[in-house]
Amino acid sequence: MKVRLKWVALLMGFFGCLQVQAADEFKKADTQLIALSPVQNANRNKMDISGIWSFKTDPQNVGENQQWFNGLTDAVNIAVPGSWNDQIEGLHNYLGTAWYETKTFIPQSWKTEKIYIRIGSASYAAKVWVNGKPAGMHEGGNLPFAFEISSLVKYGQPNVISVQVENELKPTRIPTGNLGGASMMSNIPASNYDFFPYSGIHRNVVLYTVPRAASISDVTCITGYEGNTGFIQAKVQKSGNAQGGKLTVSDQEGHTFTATFKFAGNEAAAKVEIPDVHLWNVGKPYLYNVQVELTAGSKVLDSYALQTGVRTVSVTANEILVNGEPVKMKGFGKHEDFIIFGRGAALPVTVRDYELMKWIGANSFRTSHYPYDDNVYDIADRMGFLVIDEIPSVGLLFHDGDENVKARQEQCRYCLEEMINRDKNHPSVIMWSVANEPTFKGVGQSGMAGMATSAVQGGKTENEIAIECLGELVKLAKTQDPTRPATFVAMSGTPESWMQVGDVMCLNRYYGWYAFMGDFEKSAQVFVGEMDQLHGKYNKPIIITEFGADTNAGFHSADALAFSEEFQCKMLEMYLNQANTRNFVAGMQVWNFADFQTGQGLIRANSINQKGVFTRDRQPKMAAHLLHQRWTATDKY
Repeated sequence: MKVRLKWVALLMGFFGCLQVQAADEFKKADTQLIALSPVQNANRNKMDISGIWSFKTDPQNVGENQQWFNGLTDAVNIAVPGSWNDQIEGLHNYLGTAWYETKTFIPQSWKTEKIYIRIGSASYAAKVWVNGKPAGMHEGGNLPFAFEISSLVKYGQPNVISVQVENELKPTRIPTGNLGGASMMSNIPASNYDFFPYSGIHRNVVLYTVPRAASISDVTCITGYEGNTGFIQAKVQKSGNAQGGKLTVSDQEGHTFTATFKFAGNEAAAKVEIPDVHLWNVGKPYLYNVQVELTAGSKVLDSYALQTGVRTVSVTANEILVNGEPVKMKGFGKHEDFIIFGRGAALPVTVRDYELMKWIGANSFRTSHYPYDDNVYDIADRMGFLVIDEIPSVGLLFHDGDENVKARQEQCRYCLEEMINRDKNHPSVIMWSVANEPTFKGVGQSGMAGMATSAVQGGKTENEIAIECLGELVKLAKTQDPTRPATFVAMSGTPESWMQVGDVMCLNRYYGWYAFMGDFEKSAQVFVGEMDQLHGKYNKPIIITEFGADTNAGFHSADALAFSEEFQCKMLEMYLNQANTRNFVAGMQVWNFADFQTGQGLIRANSINQKGVFTRDRQPKMAAHLLHQRWTATDKY
């Protein structure tokens, strides 16, 4: 018996080594592969394989060792896209490992092409297998990732797509979680942020092809104008043997403008001038069709088309300028959040949200606190909304050791590169945000700002580390995309010195709610006093990116008591009125557009943040009508 057990142990160790070796075969997702959204055209194919998949939880993390990628047993049905938390009974707070599986045929006509799989978002970490073979891995929710799978697919029989997803909350991830005593609030699950950590495949999954001989791997459009003449310059990257190509820009009246280009290595650039240019502007969008072709003589090897607008963005000491004209950003912080869907892409909800924002008179929003589904940006382009695009770095901290700080900073860089690669051609995106409410030692305690001045590691103070990390991310954003400003969003109590980072000061302020509850006179004094001080020192425009109060829909109070709809209206009016007295306030974005799901905690009745001016199912509170009256009647706040 002892001999038999010994052999069993040896075999288990052997197969364990094999499994570790198999895990090493996973390659990390290349951020460049998501630069161009998949399209169907004469040179490319696209197949959406979203729908009802098989699903199975793996709380003991045995699935990979037991090779669940070769086929799931005892699985249940799940919708893709969609969060698993509110689809499957008993999984609301489950954030551990789970497996998805679907089967699909691939056309024989794809055999001569390069084949890729693209997953729009999987929170938080994912591994992908095709027919039991590793395709790749990705870490970080809220952005797409893609892998070439040409050598893994089969023809004439079903292909098995397996995706392992886990959403564990860790201090080294963004957003952060499981911080123990450092957490801002005692949530269940233990997130360090005030929205629910929804898990799963949240956006569409597609298979697509590009030509094998030569293909376009990226197109970056840079636009501008002088007088009535505009231009679109396309920087093109390719793989394969193409020597050159053609850029064609067409307007909505059918006029076309063309230029040819030659590659130096794998890069080329072409520029067309557009007489009598139509500028893309706030509420007045105009989109040009941009088509890039790779050619060999008269033969088109590959083609890719997108839409963009001609516009410029710049910042002065007091204003944000679009096409040289100041804009006042009126709008919201939002969440991708809806009943049952969770954070899953829900196109009817997206369309409805835009209709409600248009009715209310808003012209902008921030993708708080993560990049949104691709369709959100497409609609913003078409409707003329302004977007502050934000990576998921919520609750960054800088006092828990060099190793943790470095791990989060590396993930921030990766997400920032992904986001800019994907969203850089959207005229609606006018600013990059590299963090929301980075925190500091002692947050929520007395003297919290002063706590950030003590040395925490390597002789550096927390202030110095924070400014270094945030500054690096802003610089990275502006290096990757010099055409847009970059910023981060600060909470109340953020050390003043951090405001030197970024082109615009974005502030989340809750005077009258979390501080000086109901004392609107004192709140107004503190609010404008702080804005005056910051602007006087740093000479940058200010956007109030969050302000608001939790409001129970249907609760009314003649005395405007806290949590009543009257209180919410009174508070919003106080902030908007004060903002109208300062010409350096470039934007006011109410927190929040709609009520949204949070973790369980004492300050969140029904696990809902109720600061929305709409309920979670998009019914208006009094505040929505108040904003409609203000924002549709005047250019002021």
